[in-house]
Amino acid sequence: MGASRAYEERVSDQATASAPSPRVRGAAQPGAGPELTVVAPTFNERENVARLVAKLDAALAGERWEVIFVDDDSPDGTAELVKEIAGRDARVHCIRRVGRRGLAGAVVEGALASAAPFVAVIDADMQHDETLLPRMLDILRAGDVDLVVGSRYLEAAGLDKGLSPARKLGSRAATALGRKALKTEVSDPVSGFFMIRRACVDRVADRLEPAGFKILFDLIASQDEPLRVRELPYAFQAREAGESKLDGRVALEYLGLVASKLSGDLISPRMVFFGLTGLSGVVVQMIVLWLIHGVAARFGYALGVAALTAMTSNYLINNAVTYRDRRLKGWRLATGYLRFCLLCAVGLAANVAVGTELQAHGLPWAAAGLVGAGCGAIWNYVSTYIGVW
Repeated sequence: MGASRAYEERVSDQATASAPSPRVRGAAQPGAGPELTVVAPTFNERENVARLVAKLDAALAGERWEVIFVDDDSPDGTAELVKEIAGRDARVHCIRRVGRRGLAGAVVEGALASAAPFVAVIDADMQHDETLLPRMLDILRAGDVDLVVGSRYLEAAGLDKGLSPARKLGSRAATALGRKALKTEVSDPVSGFFMIRRACVDRVADRLEPAGFKILFDLIASQDEPLRVRELPYAFQAREAGESKLDGRVALEYLGLVASKLSGDLISPRMVFFGLTGLSGVVVQMIVLWLIHGVAARFGYALGVAALTAMTSNYLINNAVTYRDRRLKGWRLATGYLRFCLLCAVGLAANVAVGTELQAHGLPWAAAGLVGAGCGAIWNYVSTYIGVW
């Protein structure tokens, strides 16, 4: 704590000093690049930036390290503060992402920007135990392990402080589901605190899903050969500042990622969300049809209104969830809706045409209908991905 406090005081003093700042203890020497890159994804974490750098400074004293803050264009000025600190500390770097969102994508961009042999991922909210980093580094240096995971499940007190009862339950459910989809035995495959050989990230970077939060699960599941894993216990801490980014959409993204990996990446997470949204549209259409068919002059009118309502619902849900990282707003939301309706109308025509033709050639009506629906769904997904989002 003393070293950490000293660093924060030094940062504060240098911020007001007009003379050139002194050399920071532990900074990399010319010709000797960092051995470890710590990637810290941020969004509205301004209050935590200096604290995290101070904690890293204390924990990694004597090591060749750097920290890359990957900020998703935080409105609270997180990136600006990181750059101020970077001007005084050569170990601190900032990647400011504009028009892109997602912790997983931020981690991948930070790792790919590194030239260090080892990459650690840590949250900027002080919930992870940075004092484990030197031990993680020593384990990877030994050469027998590819990945070291900070696990909340190796000791009974691992989740005592950091999560509410509801989030503890959700975390355990996500962990159990993730372990079924992996080839590697890991007690906490959704941990956000780990260290890995950078080469293991480089070789699967093009397969990783940039949306969502569970990058560790994706990294493990995307490898051609199982990673050699070691886990270290740590106690997940209560957040010191900022706010949690986890919500219901994150849970959906994770379920989609698990489904994608169980299918061998044949089905993308976006396609899973798109399909679930389509099913919700069927429910919306039937509810609206039930409500208005008795008062409509003709059934066809009622069906048309119900179908248009369902299409509108599908568009809005896809914009908010399936394409969360590419969300359309303002005028683009309106023009995107028109393109969505037009393209889905083509999908509906394909659905009917394929199903009718197959039924005419002797295929049972149920099977013909399912094949037609599948063709229409594939058209809708591909065409709207290209033409709308």
